[in-house]
Amino acid sequence: MFSIQLSSFSTMGKCASKHQIDGGESSHFNFAGGNVHLVSSQEDWEGKLSEANREGKIVLANFSASWCGPCKLIAPYYAELSEKYPSLMFLLIDVDEMTDLSTSYDIKATPSIFFLKNGEQINKLVGCNKPELLKKITAILDSQPESSCLQPQPQ
Repeated sequence: MFSIQLSSFSTMGKCASKHQIDGGESSHFNFAGGNVHLVSSQEDWEGKLSEANREGKIVLANFSASWCGPCKLIAPYYAELSEKYPSLMFLLIDVDEMTDLSTSYDIKATPSIFFLKNGEQINKLVGCNKPELLKKITAILDSQPESSCLQPQPQ
């Protein structure tokens, strides 16, 4: 795991760098809820992508950090969307825990949410923008073949 001291700034709802993990601080997410799956290893990542491919699901991969204010702000909404749209797979990746995966996706700011279909990126959202996240989800679902499983679940 790498350590870089956080330059305490956030622009347009994005945390712009990573921070140094303090020995006593837990970097595990405590704000994954709903139907959000925490990815904590390469095996988890590969397993979830395989599962999504088998089930024909589009993956939302949320690259976040436990210390990131905008990540904390969008987390409850992301969890809410995961329950509303069970036809999608919602993943949460801690950039400090999964540095190799984060580097492979060239994460420069958190949160960064990648939309993947069959393992390929079809869209991306950087920052804490709830209306834009919903807009992208809706556009993706609208582009899918008609199916009752794509409709939001009643609340």
